Amino acid sequence: MSDGPSTTRSITDVDVAAALAAVADATPLVNALTNEVTVNDVANCTLHWGGLPVMSDDEREVADMVAGAQACLLNMGTVSETGEATMLAAGEAANENDVPVVVDPVGVGATPTRDRVAERLVTDLDVAVVKGNYGEVSALAGEQSDVRGVESVGEYAAIAESAVALARRTGSVVVASGETDVVATADAAVEVHAGDPMMGRVVGTGCMLGATLAAFAGADLDTETAAVAGTVAFGLAGEAAADGRFGEYHGPASYEVAFLDAVAGLADTDPEAAGRIERVVEA
Repeated sequence: MSDGPSTTRSITDVDVAAALAAVADATPLVNALTNEVTVNDVANCTLHWGGLPVMSDDEREVADMVAGAQACLLNMGTVSETGEATMLAAGEAANENDVPVVVDPVGVGATPTRDRVAERLVTDLDVAVVKGNYGEVSALAGEQSDVRGVESVGEYAAIAESAVALARRTGSVVVASGETDVVATADAAVEVHAGDPMMGRVVGTGCMLGATLAAFAGADLDTETAAVAGTVAFGLAGEAAADGRFGEYHGPASYEVAFLDAVAGLADTDPEAAGRIERVVEA
């Protein structure tokens, strides 16, 4: 397992190209328990970064599968009683085998059931990265949020502070995704300025960001570097697709194809994080 959350050193100087190379070299096996709406997108995104996706969601085998993996993604997009038990079993196996766990608490704040399941995941398990949209991160931090279905609405002017508060409570690195992504530890937070509005017009980009963070966490990177580099790389791929560098697109559907091609080809574009990361909270 990669090292746990670090204090914020020179994380604004993260080397995205080196992180992409680390993922490609490690070819991490990522067991993703994800929702049935975006399972294919999650699998393809993991594969295109250089990881190996497996979508084992049967409680009879999931512990064995996770034991041989390099990362475990728990996405509660379509939460169920069976799925809750399986996610907990997978997370416990990951903890026992030093496999980093990424939790995507989809829809937390929308219903009491999702609130309870998300709370169990981040409380009962040792979680490396919590990734959610602004509303989900705020809800998990115990603050005011507005989540409709699985979408974050409303204003979140203090999202960086909320992400730091959640990081302190869970001991995880927290990624809050939105128009400007935020990556936080218990000590500080940075904003990531990368991405394109077209990403918000495709169902599943949030799930694919979770898959990205799992793939990077499964490589030979410390957790904070994996979270920041993965978030930057994801945004750069979104920009490359929007710029037409991976084919012309005519709307959200064809943009998604270009985006996945950008994920697969980003390492060949000399991706650079300079000027993309800004420290916004310092404890």
